[in-house]
Amino acid sequence: MTITDTHTHLYSDAFDEDRKEVIQKAIDNRIKRFFIPAIDSETTKSMYALEKEFPKNVFLMMGLHPTSVMENYQEELQHVKDQFEKRDFYAVGEIGIDLYWDKSTLEIQKKAFRQQIQFAKEKGLPIVIHCRDAFDEIFEVLEQEKDDKLFGIFHCFTGTYEQAQKALSYNMKLGIGGVVTFKNGGIDKFLPKIPLENIVLETDSPYLAPSPYRGKRNDPVYILEVLKKLADLYNVTEEQVAEITTLNSCEIFGI
Repeated sequence: MTITDTHTHLYSDAFDEDRKEVIQKAIDNRIKRFFIPAIDSETTKSMYALEKEFPKNVFLMMGLHPTSVMENYQEELQHVKDQFEKRDFYAVGEIGIDLYWDKSTLEIQKKAFRQQIQFAKEKGLPIVIHCRDAFDEIFEVLEQEKDDKLFGIFHCFTGTYEQAQKALSYNMKLGIGGVVTFKNGGIDKFLPKIPLENIVLETDSPYLAPSPYRGKRNDPVYILEVLKKLADLYNVTEEQVAEITTLNSCEIFGI
């Protein structure tokens, strides 16, 4: 059984003291693939170092995170394009809109999101969407960009059933992580209505640790708690959840 973590920030300084041990523990627990989203130009070097140390397990994305969209965002987008000229990546991500931290940058966040979607289409790659307090704004852009070249993952999905259906209509799969284990998370109430073929697993580590580790640093090995929860919700075995969600990730990322 291979378990795939489709979204983890293993280059984060939260892992500086024990990164190798954390990754090896996950691998020993059959979590063998880690998809790594970019934040901005400052994370590129550490992402490459991570890939170099674990070349069989680490798969990189490249993109500009919405919270890093500032006045110099066009320079950052040029950095993204420059990296693609040097090598291949598995997705354009993570990209999107975040209105939790700063609403004043909404218009340039939209522009950066749209430009990166179009870039992903040119490359034939999936997008990995970050959405926080911005479902309406995300859907507005996706509605404008929808076509047969648009596909990807709605990372850390925390919306309603109706929003899930809308996300799926844009050829997205739902990234499900620790929130599904929260008592007040909400998505566990309707998730079984969504076929497992539309789900991928993620941790977003070091953030959003699942219960019973909520509030602590999230580690990739904690994806096992997400796996258990989904097996319970869907009334299938953990092996079935792992197999289906890993196949889904292979379909998205072209592995």
